[in-house]
Amino acid sequence: MAKMVSFRQYVQEMLRSATYEACEDGNCIVAFVEALPGCITQGDTFEATRDLLIDAIETWILSALKDGDPLPVINDCKLAISEDGEEPEAVNA
Repeated sequence: MAKMVSFRQYVQEMLRSATYEACEDGNCIVAFVEALPGCITQGDTFEATRDLLIDAIETWILSALKDGDPLPVINDCKLAISEDGEEPEAVNA
């Protein structure tokens, strides 16, 4: 059974599964999360790309929640949400 985690922990698990690749011309870094279709971004440095990827992951998750789409289990972790769509007060640490 998947471990229920907070929004922040869920985003961190997505970051752990992210793939980073240099652009063909070597002038940027592309990052994506395979578990989140279409969640891709690019930046000039690894740090900039990672910051942009955090925003992309958060936006992807919030959009899926708003639309009622299922969220993937990642690294045996599942986002803990209540029946009304809000994050519960306490989740497993």
